[in-house]
Amino acid sequence: MNNNRFADNKAWFLVLPATLLVAFSSLIPFIAVVNYSLQIVFNMSTHSFIGWSTFHDALTNEEFRGALGRQVLFTAIVLAIEVPLGIGVALTMPRSGRAVGPIMVVLALPLLVPWNVVGLIWQIFARGDIGLFGAFVNNVLHINYNYATGSLSAWFTVVLMSVWHWTSLIALLCYAGLCAIPGAFYQAARIDGASRWAVFRFIELPKLRGVLTIAILLRFVYSFKVYAEPLTVTGGGPGSSTTFMTEMLTNTAIGQFAYGKAAAYGLLYFLIILLISYVFYIVLTRVGTSDGGQ
Repeated sequence: MNNNRFADNKAWFLVLPATLLVAFSSLIPFIAVVNYSLQIVFNMSTHSFIGWSTFHDALTNEEFRGALGRQVLFTAIVLAIEVPLGIGVALTMPRSGRAVGPIMVVLALPLLVPWNVVGLIWQIFARGDIGLFGAFVNNVLHINYNYATGSLSAWFTVVLMSVWHWTSLIALLCYAGLCAIPGAFYQAARIDGASRWAVFRFIELPKLRGVLTIAILLRFVYSFKVYAEPLTVTGGGPGSSTTFMTEMLTNTAIGQFAYGKAAAYGLLYFLIILLISYVFYIVLTRVGTSDGGQ
């Protein structure tokens, strides 16, 4: 009995150094951000304490609310596209055979490209004069497309770029979940004469709930913190139509040298991500359970 308790405590001691390192490296910057958020920072040696007014100003600031609204809209759009598309791709992939390896390698290729390189690729690919995609839309489809001057074109470009980059993540996670479903479930469904839709609804989708929870949470966090890709392609424009929260925070802190305001924005941004992630987790883990169904 004592030996088992010692073994359990020893496991905690093994992860203690990593825990302390992470806590130390994150706690000090967090305290500094909280400190700056309560002050007006004139320079690094001259501060003026103003209390919670920075948070009130942030919540009533049109720039903050506009960037937050665009961020929420962007996240909602990409999740609404990528999750069903990723599930669909996973369902069409073969479960066995020689084609599985090459298909998974090709599917994972977009995930291996760094974020800023993705932006550079689409910056050229979507140009209306020399880009294959931009030239196809303008010259073949005869649609006026220019992400540098049109807000709708810029939004379409950043959304399409995100879908191309990240749908593979959801597809690979869902494919792993599908491969983990025992074959006995499919055999029972065939014996009962279940349709393909019934198999997906009552067998595959419930078994994918845990995987989808992880996938949706990861994509929410990544899309809600998107920075390099749209900044590289559109620079936040035209105007401020694709200026999301991360770029607005960078402009406030570095461009305007308003460290106190940027710290308040950053804390509110962090709390919003934390709250929505918690709500996502609670909802997704309860969907399909006996309590949630009743």
